[in-house]
Amino acid sequence: MAETQEQIRILVVDDDDNVRFLVSAYLEREGYLVASAADGTEALRQFAAFQPQILILDLMLPGIGGLEVAKKVRASREIPILMLTARGEEEDVLAGFDAGADDYLTKPFSPKVLVARVEAILRRVGVTPEDGDGPIVHDGLVLDARSREVTVDGRPVELTTLEFDLLQVLAAHPGWVYSREQLLERVWGYDYLGDSRVVDVHVANLRKKIGDDSSSPRFIATIRGVGYKFRKGDSESPR
Repeated sequence: MAETQEQIRILVVDDDDNVRFLVSAYLEREGYLVASAADGTEALRQFAAFQPQILILDLMLPGIGGLEVAKKVRASREIPILMLTARGEEEDVLAGFDAGADDYLTKPFSPKVLVARVEAILRRVGVTPEDGDGPIVHDGLVLDARSREVTVDGRPVELTTLEFDLLQVLAAHPGWVYSREQLLERVWGYDYLGDSRVVDVHVANLRKKIGDDSSSPRFIATIRGVGYKFRKGDSESPR
């Protein structure tokens, strides 16, 4: 991840030590700055001190419960909340949304899915790893995450939301190889059940718009049998 992603702070609240450790480890591996709490009282203290940009909150907590924590947090300021719950009944989910949750995961869950949901939520609320890091500039291509504008050799390029997000994920890390499944997780979001070849279709459309030749790629290279990568080339902006 880009170094600026370390500025994205996440508070993980769960009374299960193993869950806190596992979730924190996965998020830290992705470059996020993580604090954790085991109960509602500590969660509120950490929220005030750590000033997280997203809250991952267990519904069942000792002392002050997760629903009450969510209400108190939301009364203080707007912050996206991903609710964790061992109970998937409709009334529990609705209660979580009513308390201010933006999304929820039912235990047990995949840490990879949790990371994908966090990234999807951050995109929706406009917090991205590239914020504050300036445009991505690479061999005539300029991608501005703040304005969501792309130019190639000074020519504006009109991209769909998915195409922009796909280009942003690839261009943020030149040389990194992403499988189709990884791109589905990061761009399409969690639990995508469609054919992974949809990635190929969008990459082909993206290439046409940015004037890229798949046989001699200037920007996006195909890694046969795996997926795609953004060529390192003459990057003008350290990523």
